[in-house]
Amino acid sequence: MFSKITKNWRGRALTSHEVIVNLIANTRTKTGLQIKAELDIAQYPIGIKVTDKEMKALNLEKSSFHGEWNYMLKPH
Repeated sequence: MFSKITKNWRGRALTSHEVIVNLIANTRTKTGLQIKAELDIAQYPIGIKVTDKEMKALNLEKSSFHGEWNYMLKPH
């Protein structure tokens, strides 16, 4: 969807978070897929490390195309 989003905001001034979120939220594909977007202003801690054990416990399904980048997190 990123390519659709960037096409949607092409030539527009990204002057605020509100403008960016609205442009993202108004992106549609020809088949009718749309994006829901909202600004998250919460503060999040930095520097949190995920252990190897925690990573192995996730139910990740790697894509056949560049599985190191593309994957799906599935419920247990």
